[in-house]
Amino acid sequence: MLLELKDICFTRDNRKILDHINLDIDIEKFVAITGPNGSGKSTLVKIIMGIEKPDSGRVIFDGKDITDMPINERAKLGMSFAFQQPVKFKGITVYDLLKIAAKKEINKAQACEVLSKVGLCAKEYVDREVNGSLSGGELKRIEIATVVLRGSKLTIFDEPEAGIDLWSFNNLIEIFEKLSEEIKGSTIIISHQERILKIADEIVLMKAGKIEKVGTSSEILEKEILNKECCKLNKNC
Repeated sequence: MLLELKDICFTRDNRKILDHINLDIDIEKFVAITGPNGSGKSTLVKIIMGIEKPDSGRVIFDGKDITDMPINERAKLGMSFAFQQPVKFKGITVYDLLKIAAKKEINKAQACEVLSKVGLCAKEYVDREVNGSLSGGELKRIEIATVVLRGSKLTIFDEPEAGIDLWSFNNLIEIFEKLSEEIKGSTIIISHQERILKIADEIVLMKAGKIEKVGTSSEILEKEILNKECCKLNKNC
C-alpha cells in the first residue's frame, strides 16, 4: 500500500472538517476525490502533503509514518502537490522550472518534448518566464509538465480545472486522459468534473467531512452521483 490514512480528524474554528477518515491508496492508481463543496476534500489532501496537520490520526506513506514530517521532507520521499492556482515565478523561465522539477540537467530538446506532451508549442514556451503573462490554462499545463518530469510516487492535484476557461478545460481533460496511462506512480485528483471522474481507477465520495463511499467509476459516478442528480430533477424519485 502506498498511502494509508488512519483515523484522521481535523477541526477548525470549532467546526469538524474531517471526521475519522480512513483511506488506503494503492500503488499506480488514479484516484479521484469528489463531493459537495465544504465536504473536506481540499483539507484532506493538504493533510496528506503536510500543509495542514491533523488533530489526531496518522499518515503512512510507503510504509513510513510521515504525520509529523514537514512538506520538504515529504517531497524528498516522492510526493508532489499541484495547487488550484499554479505559482508564478518572476525571472524564472519555463526551461529553468522544468530543470528544477527533473532534479537533473536536461537539454532544451528534452524540455520541449515534455511541453509537447501537455499540448504546448514547445518553441514558443520554453524560454518564456513563468509569470502573469501566461494564462491559467498555460500555467496548468506547465505545472503538469513539471509533474511528468518529477516522476513522483504520489502526485496530488487540487481541482486542476479551477480558474480556467472552457477551451483550456477541454484541452486539460485530454491531457489527463493521456497522462493517466503515462504517469508512473499514483495520482490523487480532486474534481467535480464527470470526464475526470470517468478516467479514475477509483472514486472517493466525501460528504460532511466523512468518506461516504469508495468504488469504481461506474459504481460511484453512475449509481451514486448521477442517480442523485436525477432524483433532484424527478419529484417522483
